[in-house]
Amino acid sequence: MLPEATALRLEACDVDDTTAQITLRVQSTQTNAPCPLCATPARRLHSDYGRTLADLPWAQYRVYLQLRGRKWFCHHRSCPRCIFTERLPTVAAPWARRTLRLAQRLIALGVALGGKAGGRLGRAWDLVVSRNTVLRLLRQQPAPSFPTPTVLGVDDFALRKRQTYGTVLIDLARRPPVALLPDRTADTVAQWLREHPGVQVIARDRSQAYAEGARQGAPAATQVADRCHLLQNLREALDQVFRTHSQALEAVNALVHQATRAAV
Repeated sequence: MLPEATALRLEACDVDDTTAQITLRVQSTQTNAPCPLCATPARRLHSDYGRTLADLPWAQYRVYLQLRGRKWFCHHRSCPRCIFTERLPTVAAPWARRTLRLAQRLIALGVALGGKAGGRLGRAWDLVVSRNTVLRLLRQQPAPSFPTPTVLGVDDFALRKRQTYGTVLIDLARRPPVALLPDRTADTVAQWLREHPGVQVIARDRSQAYAEGARQGAPAATQVADRCHLLQNLREALDQVFRTHSQALEAVNALVHQATRAAV
C-alpha cells in the first residue's frame, strides 16, 4: 500500500468519493538521518514539516501522501549545513512532488511512447500528467552510457527541414543510437571519433563532410556505404541509364510488343 513500508507509518486514511481521491497521512519512522553534506548521522530533532506527494492511483481514485517529515541538527562542527531535512530515497527524491514509483511509471511511459502519446495513455490509466511533464522527466534522466561501437552508422537528420540539420550516430551491431551531434560538419564528426576510439567500420552516405570527418577522426576505420544509400545509388544509376537509352528501350519494347501480337 505504501511506497516504502519500513520508512513510513500510516497514521490515517481519508477517502473522498466526491473527488475520487484518497489521502494517506503518513509519518517517517527513521530514528536518525545522515546529513546530506557530510553524511554524519544526526539524532537530535529540530522540527517537523508537511509534504504532499502524488502516488500511483488506486483504480479510479487519485492517491496523495501527506507526509510528516522531520528536520535534524547536524552535529559536525565543520559542516555548513546546521539544519537539514531528512531524505527518503526509497520514497521520493528531494523537493519532488510525486513518489519515486509514480515518477518511474511516468518515465517508462515517456521512454516507450514519448510526450504526447505517453501523456494520453497516462490519463487513460488515471495518471494525470501532461506531455511537457513527461518530456521534462525524460530530460532529467542521466544520459545512458554505451560502449564504443565497432560498426558505426553515420547519417544526418533534420532539426528543421531544409534549414537546420544534425548528425545521428548508430551502433549498427546493437541497433541503438549512441549520439546526436548538433550539425553535420567534418570537424564535429572527427572530434566525436577521436573521443571514442575503437570504431572499425563506418557506414555513411556520400557526403564529403562525413568522409573527411571519418578520415580525420578514425583514419584506420573502413568506410563503406550503408544499404539504404547503396540502393539509392543503384536507383539513380538505373534512372540515368534509362534516360540515356530511352529511344533504344522504346524500340526494344515495340519489337517485343509486335512479336507478342504475331505469336497470338
